[in-house]
Amino acid sequence: MDEDILTSSSSSSKGVISQAWTRLAQWYQGVVDRTVPWQKSRWLAAFFLLLGFMVRILFAQGWYIVTYALGIYHLNLFIAFLTPKIDPAMDFDGEDNGPELPTRANEEFRPFIRRLPEFKFWYSVTRSTVIGFICTFFECFNVPVFWPILVMYFITLFCITMKRQIKHMIKYRYLPFTHGKPKYQGHEDQGKVILTK
Repeated sequence: MDEDILTSSSSSSKGVISQAWTRLAQWYQGVVDRTVPWQKSRWLAAFFLLLGFMVRILFAQGWYIVTYALGIYHLNLFIAFLTPKIDPAMDFDGEDNGPELPTRANEEFRPFIRRLPEFKFWYSVTRSTVIGFICTFFECFNVPVFWPILVMYFITLFCITMKRQIKHMIKYRYLPFTHGKPKYQGHEDQGKVILTK
């Protein structure tokens, strides 16, 4: 009898903890989902978070390995953001230079779909920066290292990676940045008001 009571009380406490965790996860997801339309505000907040992280690193004079790892991770995210979801280099149809994105109006329209969407890019940058910021409060992550070498490695890696990405963009003729839909203006309506007497 006592075992039944003990089993039922432990399973009910697990159920309460599980429900509380589920509610917390749903609340968190709701907050994240509500930020989707505010693209500029999200990126501004992420920029200030990164700026706060850099100020923390400069004043603490340490945690350079954490900063280097965060920079490499952000570079990896940025490359995934610039790369198309379906890589034209992998979709080879027998021509010398492989398939290309359409460049003329009479060709088939294929929109540029990113490997890493903008929202997931922002979310990963923000989450990793918060994790990196938290790591700066633990001495076990403050590995002594000669930081100018890390800066040199990062700059070299950035230049090599971006050179390869730009060559890929030129070869397959795609531009990952757009500023919205083109706006067409009809010939008959140019927005001028003509007053007649």
